[in-house]
Amino acid sequence: MRSQRLLRLSVIGLSALALLFGFVPGTVLAQVKPGDTITAQHAPKVKDLVAPGVYYKVANGMSMKIVPSSRVEWPPPYREATEKYSEQVRLSPNGRTVLNYVAGQPFPFLDPNDPQVATKIIWNNVFRPITSDDYDLRYFACENMYTGLNRPYRVIDEIDVGHYAGYNEIGRTEVDPMPIDPDFKRTHRYWLFALYPIMSPENMRGAGFVRYRYANPSKGDDIWSWNTGTRRLRRLDEPEMSDAVTGAGLPNEGGGNIVVFDPNHYSGFNAKVEEYNYRFLGEKNLLGVVHAAHSPEITCATDGGGSACPENWEMRHMYVVEATPRKGHNELQSKTILYIDGEIWYPLYEDEYDPQGQLWQNHIYWLTYRDRPVPDARVAIYPFKRAFVVAAAATDEQTGMTAMCYLPGRDTPEHECWYINMGAVDRTFFDTDSMVKAAP
Repeated sequence: MRSQRLLRLSVIGLSALALLFGFVPGTVLAQVKPGDTITAQHAPKVKDLVAPGVYYKVANGMSMKIVPSSRVEWPPPYREATEKYSEQVRLSPNGRTVLNYVAGQPFPFLDPNDPQVATKIIWNNVFRPITSDDYDLRYFACENMYTGLNRPYRVIDEIDVGHYAGYNEIGRTEVDPMPIDPDFKRTHRYWLFALYPIMSPENMRGAGFVRYRYANPSKGDDIWSWNTGTRRLRRLDEPEMSDAVTGAGLPNEGGGNIVVFDPNHYSGFNAKVEEYNYRFLGEKNLLGVVHAAHSPEITCATDGGGSACPENWEMRHMYVVEATPRKGHNELQSKTILYIDGEIWYPLYEDEYDPQGQLWQNHIYWLTYRDRPVPDARVAIYPFKRAFVVAAAATDEQTGMTAMCYLPGRDTPEHECWYINMGAVDRTFFDTDSMVKAAP
C-alpha cells in the first residue's frame, strides 16, 4: 500500500509537469515556450516565472534557453528507504526535532494546510536524495568578479579547492554502514563537512575548515578553520557561518579574496534547521535548471562571466519557503527565500535579504541529471541516473559582485569531480588533524 501511494504521487507530479506548456490558458506560462531564448531584452517575459534575484540576473545579461520539462527520478535505494521508513517519522510538537528518522525522505506526503508543512519541507531538504551517504567534490573553482549587462569578463580572484566533502552518519542508503553509522549513537552527529585544502590564491593556500552538525536541537555546530598564514587552528562560532569570509576562516587582506557564498548557504540552505522559523509561501511552477547541457559549464559572455549561459531552463514544480533566524541567533541575513525543486529536493535558487529587508544576495544552482558527472568519466559512473550540481553563482545584487563556481573547474587535474555515495571519503577525512596535514 505504501509503495502504491508513492507511485500515485509520482504519477500526479508527472501529470502536473506535462500541463506546464500549452495547456494552461490565460497564465504567464504562455509567455515562454520550449525553443525560446530569453535575453535581457526579453527579461519581462520571465519576471513571474523566477525569483526576484534570478530576474535581476536575466535583466543583467544571463540568457536562458527554454526546453521541455522532463522528470527526475530518485535513486532507487533512496526511494526504497523512503517507502520503508517514512511512515514512522514525526515532528516534535514545536517542530524543532525530527523523530524516528532512519533513511530516505522523512515527509513524502505534504499537506499545504498543515501548520508544520514549511518545517517538513526544510527537513526534506536536509535529508535529500542528491547525496544521502557521502560525497567528495574534487577540484572545483570559483571566480570573483563584478558583473552586469555586457560588462567585460574580468576576474578579480580565483579560488581553487581540493576537496568539498561530506559524510552522513544517518540516512545512508548506498554505502556501508547503512542505514545509520554506529558512530551516531556515540556522537549524535547528523553529518560531517570539510572544505580543504584551498589550492589558490597563494595567500589562502592550504586553508580550510571542518564542520559537524548535531541531532540535538540545542547543540550548535562544531566548526574549526585552519589558516596557513598564522599556522593556527581556530574555533569558529555559528554566527560567523552567515559571513562569506570569516565563516570559512579566510583572509581578506587588501580587498582580495572577495567571496559571496557563506557556509550557511553552501549547497543551498545549510544552516541548522532548529535555529530558524519557517513560513510556507506556496507551491509554484517556475523555471529552473535540472538538465544542464554542459559539464564543465560554460561562462556567460553577456553578463561579465557571472553565470552559466545560455543553459537549459525548464518549468519545475517548486516549494517556496521563507526562513528567518529565531530570536537570539544573529545572522547577517534577515531572511532567506528558498525555491526548492519538488523532485530533486534541492533549492534551484534562493534570495537573501539584508537587515533592512532589501534584496541582497541571490544564489543560483545549475544541475544536471545523468549517470555520470562528465561525459568522459571513467570512475564516477553510476548504475542509475542521479542529479549533479555543475555550477553555482552567488551575486551581491547591491554591488554586482559575483562568485561564479564551476563544478568541475574548467582547468583541473581531475575533472570527474563528483564522487557521490561511493565511499570516496570516510569519517577520518573530517578530523582537524587530517585538514592540517593536507596543507602544503
